[in-house]
Amino acid sequence: MCADILSNEKIDQQKLKKATQIITELQTQMPQYIANGSGPFLAAIFDENGNLIAKEANSVVNENCSHNHAEMNAIKAAEKALNTYDLSAHNLSLYVTSEPCIMCLGGIMWSGIKAVYYGVCSKRVEEITGFDEGFKPDWLKEFKKRGITVYGNIASEIGEKVLFDYVKNGHKVYKPQRS
Repeated sequence: MCADILSNEKIDQQKLKKATQIITELQTQMPQYIANGSGPFLAAIFDENGNLIAKEANSVVNENCSHNHAEMNAIKAAEKALNTYDLSAHNLSLYVTSEPCIMCLGGIMWSGIKAVYYGVCSKRVEEITGFDEGFKPDWLKEFKKRGITVYGNIASEIGEKVLFDYVKNGHKVYKPQRS
């Protein structure tokens, strides 16, 4: 179980409160996205003033593209909205319903995002859905070295219910075939 809040800095209660509100809202919105064919993950990017820059769901299955994870889709939308491939000057934070997988961690690191807040931890995502989150050694420490703040396991009970319902209702969990 991944019950405790994780962070790569001393926990700031203001940041945690804001992140809890946003992630709870994303988890609450997720069933609408699922009903429209999206996967069970949603990501939103906000600027330092609380303005929404981009919000995107996972679209791997409905767009037949393995890298269309919610985080990657949101980063791409933010780059388009701000007309830049380097988001670092905009002091942006990414909020996502589940811990980013290994691919998304790379995308986040190279995008210039300054902070990541996530809901359900990878261990629980794997247990519930069977999706392989990938090998992520010391990623919290590595992000801290690069100036990226991380808070995790936020409103995870709500997110776990969304994932359980997604699987229970027979929605496709994409996984490459392994021999």
